[in-house]
Amino acid sequence: MNDDTLVLRCAGRPVGTHTVRPELPAELSPRPHLHPVSTLRGTAVTERAPGDHPHHLGVGVAVPDVEGHNFWGGRTFVRDRGSIELDNHGSQAHVAFQLRDTDGFVEELRWVAAGREVLRERRTVAATELTGAAWALDFTFALTNTSGRDLSCGSPATNGRPGAGYGGFFWRAPKEPVPPDVFTPDTEGETAAHGSRADWLALAGGDWTLVFAGATEQTRRDPWFVRAADYPGVGSSLAHAERLPIPAGETVVRRVVTVVADGRLDRTEAATLIRKAVTA
Repeated sequence: MNDDTLVLRCAGRPVGTHTVRPELPAELSPRPHLHPVSTLRGTAVTERAPGDHPHHLGVGVAVPDVEGHNFWGGRTFVRDRGSIELDNHGSQAHVAFQLRDTDGFVEELRWVAAGREVLRERRTVAATELTGAAWALDFTFALTNTSGRDLSCGSPATNGRPGAGYGGFFWRAPKEPVPPDVFTPDTEGETAAHGSRADWLALAGGDWTLVFAGATEQTRRDPWFVRAADYPGVGSSLAHAERLPIPAGETVVRRVVTVVADGRLDRTEAATLIRKAVTA
């Protein structure tokens, strides 16, 4: 463990590395993130800066539009103009750890754009063993508007691109020769899961499964953002169809719990493990 990385451990094994101060170009919206994240057997289940989307950084929080500032990375979707390159990228800067342990941490971050802080984040992350082949990543973030004025968060969807309501918690999974299966308690496939408010959502790759669940009432209201065929990624959308207002001085809190399992889980196994993870 050093000043720039923190290794998460679960059941005595390393399961994730948190990069505190990533050295990345401004157009990728540099931000602390978890990568690699792995199963208990050591299978990597995240990807960082892949060729198809270099601004995808493992597991973290990213928002494409905070009052016009891009904290997602890459191009910005502008109404009636499409996705264009803009010099509007913000960054997330690590301030301090309030707690730093082998199985989790509490971190304070500044969201800075155009030389000014617009948000202050408190991020709480914990790793918990569930079984000999599965563990849970409990990820909570609280965003406080410190800009001194009311602001709102948006997405390409709120700016005119249908179906692109990404922004918030986001997990970029590894791309494999065959796209992962996607299922929820009641549906099968990317199309059915995308935009749904399912209690949980599973992404099953070659020899791993991720099961995501919103763990608070407000988080459960956020629709799922899902990609599988193009690239494998799952997020919980803060601004799916409408902008999310954050008045001056107010705080928005979200909590997502993810089961990280070896092997391919079926629906019953996924439901059992995510129930245990959320209530652990």
